[in-house]
Amino acid sequence: MLEKKRILLIVSGGIAAVKVPDLIRRLRERGASVRCIVTKGGAQFVTPLSLAALSGEPVYQDLFSLKDESEMGHIRLSREADIILVAPATADIMAKMVAGMADDLATTALLATDKPVMIAPSMNVMMWTHPATQSNLQILKDRRVEVVGPGAGDLACGEVGDGRMAEVLDIVGALTQFFQKREHKGGLVGVRALVTSGPTHEPIDPVRYISNRSSGKQGHAIAASLAELGAHVTLVTGPTHEPVPNGVQVVHIETAAQMMNACRTALPTDVVVCAAAVADWAVDGANGSKIKKSGGKMPALKLTENPDILASLSQPGPQRPGLVIGFAAETDNLLENARAKRAAKKCDWIVANDVSIGTGTFGGDSNTVHLVTAEGVEEWPTLSKRAVAERLAARISAHIQRHR
Repeated sequence: MLEKKRILLIVSGGIAAVKVPDLIRRLRERGASVRCIVTKGGAQFVTPLSLAALSGEPVYQDLFSLKDESEMGHIRLSREADIILVAPATADIMAKMVAGMADDLATTALLATDKPVMIAPSMNVMMWTHPATQSNLQILKDRRVEVVGPGAGDLACGEVGDGRMAEVLDIVGALTQFFQKREHKGGLVGVRALVTSGPTHEPIDPVRYISNRSSGKQGHAIAASLAELGAHVTLVTGPTHEPVPNGVQVVHIETAAQMMNACRTALPTDVVVCAAAVADWAVDGANGSKIKKSGGKMPALKLTENPDILASLSQPGPQRPGLVIGFAAETDNLLENARAKRAAKKCDWIVANDVSIGTGTFGGDSNTVHLVTAEGVEEWPTLSKRAVAERLAARISAHIQRHR
């Protein structure tokens, strides 16, 4: 979604400016062009020369540079972009945006633009939580300025709390989401979608269960992205700490058998995305009472295979959804196993991801996936899980539009 997009990046004076070179690299990897304006404060943290080298474009600093004003005035600079991104956005530049000040090139470009603006706030936790900053933030949101972050964590000043600039991949994901919404707005209106998410818990006794490390972040993000494109979404989710996305009908379950029943109840539907990490086995005859230790003798657990939800929903028949998508979480031979799974389950697409130790996929905020279809394999770059969801939703929308 960032291919050929023109981004005007304003770098203001915060320590998070040191992340900007990586941000430029990530944006250019995705086909975007980047022009930079750096404030006097921003130039204290990252050099204009490094920004120019990474962006492949001149870096603009001085409002009164006769050369720049004759070749690329602040009006043209602000209006030839598809979006203006302020990263980091300090408390100072946010306040100037609210007041409509134009005392340097950055604020003048922001005031002169007719294009959308996105900010990535970054500052000390006390500055972030100050009523003045929060008031300014609300005014900017009311003016339809897009906001990404900030996050919580260790701050450069040594304190801990909110105010940390959003991670680079989250900023990239927010830009991707912005352009997806603009280009695919309403693309799934009238479409019924079913999404499964999270783990399942298969009881051993009243206090123990078999499960896995799935957090539900990816499945919930997919449900949210489909809903944002206008789909009527039913989310069937196992136990997770993820909040229910806006505009989504949710069904909470615990076991694979309950998830299967909830999915069948949700039919008919146009699209199914099976993102849940369903436990492959359940305990046959789970104990009704807590199993006690007995002199070192290990209890015998007899396992039985759980229902195969993806294969069941993929079977030909009058209630088969038009598009069935499964996930393949693998630790070895990723693409080979993903292709085999797509053939065995008879689903249309497989989203394959590596969940081996060290990838941080389970429970993490980013994902590296491959989309396996009848046409071949699409290799997607590492993205935030939100960005993966947005890209998949856009892909689903395009597919449905072609087949309507």
